[in-house]
Amino acid sequence: MELDTFTDLLDYPMYLVTAEAADERAGCLVGFASQCSIHPPRYTVWLSKANHTYRVARHASHLGVHLLRRDDRSLAELFGSETGDSVDKFARVAWEPGHGGTPVLGEACAWFVGRVLDRFEGGDHVGFLLEPVAESPQVPGRPRLLRFTDVKSLTPGHPA
Repeated sequence: MELDTFTDLLDYPMYLVTAEAADERAGCLVGFASQCSIHPPRYTVWLSKANHTYRVARHASHLGVHLLRRDDRSLAELFGSETGDSVDKFARVAWEPGHGGTPVLGEACAWFVGRVLDRFEGGDHVGFLLEPVAESPQVPGRPRLLRFTDVKSLTPGHPA
């Protein structure tokens, strides 16, 4: 059974997830993520097992979760259509090491860094349960966020 009838109606925000482990950085565009607890605050991001970022994140103590503005398409293309197996994405963007060495992207609308509490299988993706430990300054106004329909035409760096 497929979920197409249901999922075709969704237009969820896209996230850019970054990781660092053993002096290797990685990042990718992610559509599967959500807050999963209020008290204590927890967030879960799902990374494809086919993705270079997943291979780095398996060994990372922290992950960065970034929101992009709707007009950040070039950043979405870099992290969504290129693979870290062959491209150093971080050579092309402004970033700083955040908590645990996690890359924090300067162009992101908002971000948080979360300590990885757990990892769990979910089919072709693995969920990373995060405890937020640092976040960006408050964003003025309410920017229009990059959504799935803004990037669904991108060719992924790795097949899903």
